[in-house]
Amino acid sequence: MDDILLDAEERMEKALTALDREFSRLRTGRAHASLVDHIVVDYYGAPTPIGQLASVAVPESRTITIQPWDKGAFPLVEKAILNSDLGLTPMNDGKLIRISIPMLTEERRRELVKLAKKSVEDAKIAIRNVRRDANEQMKKLEKAKDISEDDCHRGQDDVQKLTDSFVAKADVKGNEKEAEIMEI
Repeated sequence: MDDILLDAEERMEKALTALDREFSRLRTGRAHASLVDHIVVDYYGAPTPIGQLASVAVPESRTITIQPWDKGAFPLVEKAILNSDLGLTPMNDGKLIRISIPMLTEERRRELVKLAKKSVEDAKIAIRNVRRDANEQMKKLEKAKDISEDDCHRGQDDVQKLTDSFVAKADVKGNEKEAEIMEI
């Protein structure tokens, strides 16, 4: 039973890590290098993440600079940024590609809050799926007579407490992200 609980806790932790990763992709009006992490460049026929063919820096709170190591990659990186879901326009001066991050409009902020809430809900669903799997494993142990009915109920209560704590953590992360997005 302890193994089931440990496995469930580990998998719930991974759901929160995935939520953090999703949140790092949401644009909040501040520049950070993780905004471009998911952008893939078609570099000589091979899909390559920007971080593997250029250095990404954040010199100011509203600017990201990308400096490809290969001069031939400049137009490819620009095209990938334009085609991405960021909705930002890169400026190329031959040495650096600059991305200026404009202030978010109220409407865009509300859209981002909706996306953040959807990500939180997805994380909660993943956490609840882990709970369901753990409860099924407990019931299998009970059916196989490896544990008593009382132990099974106790284990399911522990899984529920674990689930509640992780759902609460996801809510807290969601509220923090919402406050960050709505901050002017």
